[in-house]
Amino acid sequence: MIKPQKPANETQRLAALQRYAILDTPPDSAFDDLTAIAGAICATPMSTVSLIDAERQWFKGRRGLEAEETPRDLAFCAHAILEPEKVLVVPDARDDARFQGNPLVTGDPNIRFYAGAPLVTPDGYPVGTLCVLDDQPRELAPFQIKALEALSRQVTHLMELRRVSHELSHQLNERQWYEEQLQHYQQALEAQNADLTEQTRTDVLTGLANRRAFAVALEQALQAGRPTAVAVLDIDHFKIVNDVHGHAVGDEVLQDVARVLRSASGGSGLVARYGGEEFVWLIHDRGLNDAVLQCEYLRESVEHTTQTLAVTTSIGVAAAREGESAEHLFARADQALYAAKRGGRNRVVASEE
Repeated sequence: MIKPQKPANETQRLAALQRYAILDTPPDSAFDDLTAIAGAICATPMSTVSLIDAERQWFKGRRGLEAEETPRDLAFCAHAILEPEKVLVVPDARDDARFQGNPLVTGDPNIRFYAGAPLVTPDGYPVGTLCVLDDQPRELAPFQIKALEALSRQVTHLMELRRVSHELSHQLNERQWYEEQLQHYQQALEAQNADLTEQTRTDVLTGLANRRAFAVALEQALQAGRPTAVAVLDIDHFKIVNDVHGHAVGDEVLQDVARVLRSASGGSGLVARYGGEEFVWLIHDRGLNDAVLQCEYLRESVEHTTQTLAVTTSIGVAAAREGESAEHLFARADQALYAAKRGGRNRVVASEE
Protein backbone atom coordinates (compact mmCIF):
# COMPACT_ATOMS: atom_id res chain seq x y z
CA MET A 1 0.00 0.00 0.00
CA ILE A 2 1.24 3.49 -0.87
CA LYS A 3 -0.09 6.43 1.11
CA PRO A 4 -1.35 9.27 -1.10
CA GLN A 5 0.77 12.36 -1.38
CA LYS A 6 -0.70 15.77 -0.72
CA PRO A 7 -1.04 18.22 -3.62
CA ALA A 8 1.50 21.04 -3.86
CA ASN A 9 -1.36 23.53 -3.38
CA GLU A 10 -2.80 21.71 -0.35
CA THR A 11 -3.25 24.87 1.76
CA GLN A 12 -5.22 26.64 -0.95
CA ARG A 13 -7.15 23.46 -1.76
CA LEU A 14 -8.29 23.07 1.86
CA ALA A 15 -9.29 26.75 1.96
CA ALA A 16 -11.42 26.20 -1.15
CA LEU A 17 -13.09 23.21 0.51
CA GLN A 18 -13.80 25.18 3.68
CA ARG A 19 -15.52 27.94 1.69
CA TYR A 20 -18.33 25.50 0.92
CA ALA A 21 -19.10 24.98 4.63
CA ILE A 22 -20.27 21.50 3.69
CA LEU A 23 -18.23 19.19 5.94
CA ASP A 24 -20.25 17.42 8.65
CA THR A 25 -23.55 18.79 7.35
CA PRO A 26 -26.69 16.59 7.45
CA PRO A 27 -27.60 14.23 4.59
CA ASP A 28 -28.96 15.98 1.51
CA SER A 29 -31.24 14.24 -1.00
CA ALA A 30 -29.82 16.25 -3.92
CA PHE A 31 -26.35 14.78 -3.35
CA ASP A 32 -27.83 11.35 -2.62
CA ASP A 33 -29.65 11.49 -5.97
CA LEU A 34 -26.43 12.25 -7.85
CA THR A 35 -24.69 9.41 -6.02
CA ALA A 36 -27.49 7.00 -6.93
CA ILE A 37 -27.47 8.06 -10.59
CA ALA A 38 -23.70 7.50 -10.83
CA GLY A 39 -24.08 4.00 -9.38
CA ALA A 40 -26.97 3.19 -11.69
CA ILE A 41 -25.16 4.35 -14.83
CA CYS A 42 -21.98 2.46 -13.92
CA ALA A 43 -23.89 -0.57 -12.51
CA THR A 44 -21.91 -0.65 -9.24
CA PRO A 45 -23.25 -1.50 -5.78
CA MET A 46 -21.38 1.37 -4.09
CA SER A 47 -21.00 5.05 -4.93
CA THR A 48 -20.11 8.20 -2.99
CA VAL A 49 -19.62 11.94 -3.09
CA SER A 50 -16.31 12.12 -1.21
CA LEU A 51 -14.63 15.25 0.15
CA ILE A 52 -10.94 15.14 1.11
CA ASP A 53 -10.32 17.05 4.34
CA ALA A 54 -6.91 17.55 5.96
CA GLU A 55 -6.75 14.09 7.56
CA ARG A 56 -9.94 12.34 6.51
CA GLN A 57 -12.26 11.46 3.66
CA TRP A 58 -15.86 12.48 4.46
CA PHE A 59 -18.91 11.36 2.47
CA LYS A 60 -21.57 13.95 1.64
CA GLY A 61 -23.51 11.32 -0.29
CA ARG A 62 -23.09 7.57 -0.16
CA ARG A 63 -24.78 4.40 -1.37
CA GLY A 64 -23.83 0.88 -0.33
CA LEU A 65 -21.39 2.02 2.38
CA GLU A 66 -22.01 2.26 6.12
CA ALA A 67 -19.05 4.46 7.11
CA GLU A 68 -19.50 8.25 7.15
CA GLU A 69 -15.77 8.87 6.76
CA THR A 70 -12.39 7.12 6.49
CA PRO A 71 -8.79 8.15 7.21
CA ARG A 72 -7.31 10.09 4.31
CA ASP A 73 -4.33 7.72 4.11
CA LEU A 74 -6.72 4.89 3.16
CA ALA A 75 -8.81 6.89 0.69
CA PHE A 76 -8.70 5.97 -2.98
CA CYS A 77 -10.08 9.46 -3.63
CA ALA A 78 -6.99 11.03 -2.06
CA HIS A 79 -5.05 9.51 -4.96
CA ALA A 80 -7.66 10.62 -7.50
CA ILE A 81 -7.36 14.33 -6.63
CA LEU A 82 -3.64 14.25 -7.48
CA GLU A 83 -4.62 14.19 -11.18
CA PRO A 84 -7.76 16.34 -11.25
CA GLU A 85 -7.93 16.46 -15.04
CA LYS A 86 -8.94 12.81 -15.46
CA VAL A 87 -10.98 9.97 -13.96
CA LEU A 88 -8.92 7.55 -11.88
CA VAL A 89 -9.90 3.97 -12.78
CA VAL A 90 -8.60 1.00 -10.77
CA PRO A 91 -9.80 -2.24 -12.43
CA ASP A 92 -8.54 -4.49 -9.58
CA ALA A 93 -7.15 -2.93 -6.41
CA ARG A 94 -5.29 -6.15 -5.56
CA ASP A 95 -3.07 -5.60 -8.62
CA ASP A 96 -2.33 -1.95 -7.88
CA ALA A 97 0.66 -1.21 -5.63
CA ARG A 98 -1.09 1.88 -4.25
CA PHE A 99 -3.90 -0.19 -2.75
CA GLN A 100 -2.45 -3.63 -2.02
CA GLY A 101 -2.78 -4.20 1.71
CA ASN A 102 -5.26 -1.33 2.15
CA PRO A 103 -7.72 -2.36 4.90
CA LEU A 104 -10.58 -1.24 2.64
CA VAL A 105 -9.37 -3.86 0.14
CA THR A 106 -8.36 -6.68 2.48
CA GLY A 107 -11.43 -6.22 4.69
CA ASP A 108 -14.90 -4.70 4.60
CA PRO A 109 -16.10 -3.34 2.15
CA ASN A 110 -13.61 -5.47 0.11
CA ILE A 111 -13.05 -2.90 -2.64
CA ARG A 112 -11.78 -4.35 -5.90
CA PHE A 113 -12.89 -1.83 -8.52
CA TYR A 114 -12.79 1.96 -8.17
CA ALA A 115 -13.45 4.88 -10.51
CA GLY A 116 -13.38 8.45 -9.24
CA ALA A 117 -14.04 11.70 -11.14
CA PRO A 118 -12.49 14.68 -9.28
CA LEU A 119 -14.70 17.52 -8.05
CA VAL A 120 -12.85 20.59 -9.29
CA THR A 121 -13.86 24.07 -8.10
CA PRO A 122 -14.24 26.94 -10.60
CA ASP A 123 -10.80 28.22 -9.53
CA GLY A 124 -9.19 24.82 -10.20
CA TYR A 125 -8.90 23.10 -6.81
CA PRO A 126 -9.83 19.41 -6.50
CA VAL A 127 -11.81 19.07 -3.26
CA GLY A 128 -13.04 15.48 -3.62
CA THR A 129 -14.54 13.03 -6.09
CA LEU A 130 -17.72 11.45 -7.32
CA CYS A 131 -16.77 7.78 -7.28
CA VAL A 132 -18.22 4.34 -7.92
CA LEU A 133 -16.94 1.12 -6.35
CA ASP A 134 -17.46 -2.62 -6.63
CA ASP A 135 -16.34 -5.68 -4.67
CA GLN A 136 -15.60 -7.37 -8.01
CA PRO A 137 -12.89 -6.44 -10.55
CA ARG A 138 -14.28 -4.72 -13.66
CA GLU A 139 -13.90 -1.96 -16.25
CA LEU A 140 -16.07 0.96 -17.35
CA ALA A 141 -17.23 1.58 -20.90
CA PRO A 142 -16.19 4.94 -22.43
CA PHE A 143 -19.76 6.27 -22.21
CA GLN A 144 -19.86 5.43 -18.48
CA ILE A 145 -16.62 7.35 -17.85
CA LYS A 146 -18.02 10.34 -19.73
CA ALA A 147 -21.24 10.15 -17.72
CA LEU A 148 -19.25 10.01 -14.46
CA GLU A 149 -17.29 13.11 -15.50
CA ALA A 150 -20.53 14.93 -16.38
CA LEU A 151 -22.12 14.04 -13.04
CA SER A 152 -19.01 15.19 -11.14
CA ARG A 153 -19.44 18.61 -12.76
CA GLN A 154 -23.07 18.59 -11.62
CA VAL A 155 -21.94 17.88 -8.05
CA THR A 156 -19.54 20.82 -8.14
CA HIS A 157 -22.24 23.05 -9.64
CA LEU A 158 -24.62 22.05 -6.85
CA MET A 159 -21.98 22.85 -4.24
CA GLU A 160 -21.46 26.26 -5.84
CA LEU A 161 -25.18 27.01 -5.80
CA ARG A 162 -25.39 26.04 -2.13
CA ARG A 163 -22.35 28.20 -1.31
CA VAL A 164 -23.83 31.24 -3.04
CA SER A 165 -27.19 30.70 -1.34
CA HIS A 166 -25.44 30.42 2.03
CA GLU A 167 -23.44 33.61 1.47
CA LEU A 168 -26.51 35.51 0.34
CA SER A 169 -28.34 34.57 3.51
CA HIS A 170 -25.56 36.13 5.59
CA GLN A 171 -24.60 39.16 3.51
CA LEU A 172 -27.74 40.69 2.05
CA ASN A 173 -29.42 43.34 4.18
CA GLU A 174 -32.33 44.39 2.04
CA ARG A 175 -35.01 41.71 2.38
CA GLN A 176 -36.67 42.22 -1.00
CA TRP A 177 -33.41 42.01 -2.94
CA TYR A 178 -32.36 39.00 -0.87
CA GLU A 179 -35.62 37.17 -1.60
CA GLU A 180 -35.33 37.89 -5.33
CA GLN A 181 -31.78 36.49 -5.41
CA LEU A 182 -32.75 33.46 -3.36
CA GLN A 183 -35.62 32.78 -5.75
CA HIS A 184 -33.20 33.00 -8.67
CA TYR A 185 -30.91 30.38 -7.19
CA GLN A 186 -33.86 28.24 -6.16
CA GLN A 187 -34.99 28.23 -9.79
CA ALA A 188 -31.51 27.21 -10.82
CA LEU A 189 -31.63 24.34 -8.34
CA GLU A 190 -35.05 23.27 -9.59
CA ALA A 191 -33.77 23.34 -13.17
CA GLN A 192 -30.78 21.27 -12.08
CA ASN A 193 -33.04 18.75 -10.37
CA ALA A 194 -35.19 18.60 -13.51
CA ASP A 195 -32.05 17.79 -15.53
CA LEU A 196 -31.18 15.04 -13.07
CA THR A 197 -34.69 13.61 -13.29
CA GLU A 198 -34.33 13.56 -17.07
CA GLN A 199 -31.05 11.68 -16.73
CA THR A 200 -32.76 8.99 -14.65
CA ARG A 201 -35.25 8.47 -17.50
CA THR A 202 -32.80 8.51 -20.43
CA ASP A 203 -30.55 5.73 -21.68
CA VAL A 204 -27.05 7.20 -21.71
CA LEU A 205 -25.74 5.17 -24.66
CA THR A 206 -28.61 5.61 -27.15
CA GLY A 207 -30.32 8.79 -25.97
CA LEU A 208 -33.67 6.99 -26.01
CA ALA A 209 -36.03 6.78 -23.06
CA ASN A 210 -35.02 4.02 -20.64
CA ARG A 211 -36.92 1.19 -18.99
CA ARG A 212 -38.17 3.37 -16.15
CA ALA A 213 -39.56 6.03 -18.49
CA PHE A 214 -41.28 3.35 -20.58
CA ALA A 215 -42.92 1.81 -17.51
CA VAL A 216 -44.28 5.21 -16.40
CA ALA A 217 -45.61 6.03 -19.89
CA LEU A 218 -47.27 2.62 -20.23
CA GLU A 219 -49.03 2.93 -16.87
CA GLN A 220 -50.27 6.41 -17.75
CA ALA A 221 -51.61 5.26 -21.12
CA LEU A 222 -53.50 2.33 -19.60
CA GLN A 223 -54.91 4.44 -16.77
CA ALA A 224 -56.15 6.97 -19.33
CA GLY A 225 -57.94 4.21 -21.21
CA ARG A 226 -56.18 4.97 -24.51
CA PRO A 227 -55.94 2.24 -27.16
CA THR A 228 -52.40 1.01 -26.57
CA ALA A 229 -50.07 -1.56 -28.12
CA VAL A 230 -46.63 -2.64 -26.96
CA ALA A 231 -43.91 -3.92 -29.29
CA VAL A 232 -40.79 -5.64 -27.91
CA LEU A 233 -37.85 -5.67 -30.33
CA ASP A 234 -34.61 -7.67 -30.06
CA ILE A 235 -31.51 -7.40 -32.27
CA ASP A 236 -30.93 -10.85 -33.74
CA HIS A 237 -27.69 -12.63 -32.82
CA PHE A 238 -26.33 -9.58 -31.01
CA LYS A 239 -23.97 -11.72 -28.91
CA ILE A 240 -22.14 -12.65 -32.11
CA VAL A 241 -21.67 -8.94 -32.88
CA ASN A 242 -19.97 -8.42 -29.51
CA ASP A 243 -17.94 -11.64 -29.71
CA VAL A 244 -16.68 -11.06 -33.26
CA HIS A 245 -16.39 -7.28 -33.49
CA GLY A 246 -16.02 -6.26 -29.84
CA HIS A 247 -18.21 -4.32 -27.42
CA ALA A 248 -17.25 -0.93 -28.87
CA VAL A 249 -18.73 -1.91 -32.23
CA GLY A 250 -21.66 -3.46 -30.36
CA ASP A 251 -22.34 -0.08 -28.75
CA GLU A 252 -22.22 1.57 -32.18
CA VAL A 253 -24.76 -0.97 -33.47
CA LEU A 254 -27.07 -0.18 -30.55
CA GLN A 255 -26.78 3.53 -31.27
CA ASP A 256 -27.39 2.94 -34.97
CA VAL A 257 -30.50 0.81 -34.34
CA ALA A 258 -31.78 3.42 -31.88
CA ARG A 259 -31.42 6.10 -34.56
CA VAL A 260 -33.38 4.02 -37.06
CA LEU A 261 -36.10 3.23 -34.52
CA ARG A 262 -36.46 6.89 -33.61
CA SER A 263 -36.78 7.83 -37.27
CA ALA A 264 -39.05 4.95 -38.32
CA SER A 265 -41.45 5.46 -35.42
CA GLY A 266 -42.05 8.99 -36.68
CA GLY A 267 -42.51 10.36 -33.18
CA SER A 268 -45.58 8.18 -32.68
CA GLY A 269 -45.66 6.84 -29.14
CA LEU A 270 -42.49 6.21 -27.17
CA VAL A 271 -39.41 4.24 -28.24
CA ALA A 272 -37.16 3.11 -25.38
CA ARG A 273 -34.16 0.90 -24.74
CA TYR A 274 -35.42 -1.76 -22.34
CA GLY A 275 -32.03 -3.32 -21.63
CA GLY A 276 -29.11 -4.91 -23.46
CA GLU A 277 -30.06 -5.34 -27.11
CA GLU A 278 -33.81 -5.15 -26.37
CA PHE A 279 -35.96 -2.14 -27.28
CA VAL A 280 -39.65 -1.39 -26.73
CA TRP A 281 -42.18 0.74 -28.58
CA LEU A 282 -45.31 2.06 -26.89
CA ILE A 283 -47.81 2.65 -29.72
CA HIS A 284 -50.77 4.92 -28.96
CA ASP A 285 -54.24 4.87 -30.50
CA ARG A 286 -53.70 1.84 -32.73
CA GLY A 287 -55.38 -1.57 -32.89
CA LEU A 288 -53.40 -4.76 -33.23
CA ASN A 289 -53.49 -4.92 -37.03
CA ASP A 290 -52.25 -1.35 -37.44
CA ALA A 291 -49.58 -1.93 -34.82
CA VAL A 292 -48.35 -5.02 -36.69
CA LEU A 293 -48.07 -3.03 -39.93
CA GLN A 294 -46.09 -0.31 -38.18
CA CYS A 295 -43.78 -2.93 -36.66
CA GLU A 296 -43.22 -4.50 -40.09
CA TYR A 297 -42.12 -1.09 -41.36
CA LEU A 298 -39.87 -0.75 -38.32
CA ARG A 299 -38.32 -4.19 -38.91
CA GLU A 300 -37.64 -3.46 -42.58
CA SER A 301 -36.14 -0.07 -41.73
CA VAL A 302 -33.62 -1.69 -39.37
CA GLU A 303 -32.77 -4.39 -41.90
CA HIS A 304 -32.12 -1.97 -44.76
CA THR A 305 -30.91 1.31 -43.23
CA THR A 306 -28.56 0.49 -40.35
CA GLN A 307 -25.05 1.69 -41.19
CA THR A 308 -22.58 0.18 -38.71
CA LEU A 309 -23.34 -3.49 -39.46
CA ALA A 310 -26.18 -5.22 -41.28
CA VAL A 311 -28.46 -6.53 -38.54
CA THR A 312 -32.03 -7.77 -38.32
CA THR A 313 -34.61 -7.71 -35.57
CA SER A 314 -37.36 -9.89 -34.17
CA ILE A 315 -40.47 -8.16 -32.87
CA GLY A 316 -43.37 -9.26 -30.68
CA VAL A 317 -46.44 -7.03 -30.42
CA ALA A 318 -49.57 -7.09 -28.26
CA ALA A 319 -52.56 -4.74 -28.00
CA ALA A 320 -53.99 -3.92 -24.59
CA ARG A 321 -57.29 -5.42 -23.52
CA GLU A 322 -59.79 -3.69 -21.29
CA GLY A 323 -58.64 -3.82 -17.68
CA GLU A 324 -55.33 -5.51 -18.54
CA SER A 325 -52.32 -4.68 -16.36
CA ALA A 326 -49.10 -3.26 -17.75
CA GLU A 327 -47.20 -6.35 -16.56
CA HIS A 328 -49.54 -8.75 -18.37
CA LEU A 329 -49.56 -6.69 -21.57
CA PHE A 330 -45.77 -6.57 -21.66
CA ALA A 331 -45.54 -10.30 -20.90
CA ARG A 332 -47.77 -11.09 -23.90
CA ALA A 333 -45.63 -8.94 -26.18
CA ASP A 334 -42.51 -10.60 -24.80
CA GLN A 335 -43.96 -14.07 -25.47
CA ALA A 336 -44.72 -12.99 -29.04
CA LEU A 337 -41.09 -11.87 -29.37
CA TYR A 338 -39.86 -15.34 -28.41
CA ALA A 339 -42.30 -16.85 -30.89
CA ALA A 340 -40.71 -14.63 -33.57
CA LYS A 341 -37.28 -15.93 -32.59
CA ARG A 342 -38.43 -19.54 -32.63
CA GLY A 343 -40.01 -18.94 -36.03
CA GLY A 344 -36.70 -18.02 -37.64
CA ARG A 345 -36.07 -14.40 -36.47
CA ASN A 346 -36.30 -11.22 -38.58
CA ARG A 347 -40.09 -11.23 -38.35
CA VAL A 348 -43.04 -9.74 -36.47
CA VAL A 349 -45.35 -11.93 -34.41
CA ALA A 350 -48.57 -10.66 -32.80
CA SER A 351 -49.97 -11.98 -29.54
CA GLU A 352 -53.44 -13.43 -30.12
CA GLU A 353 -54.06 -14.59 -26.54
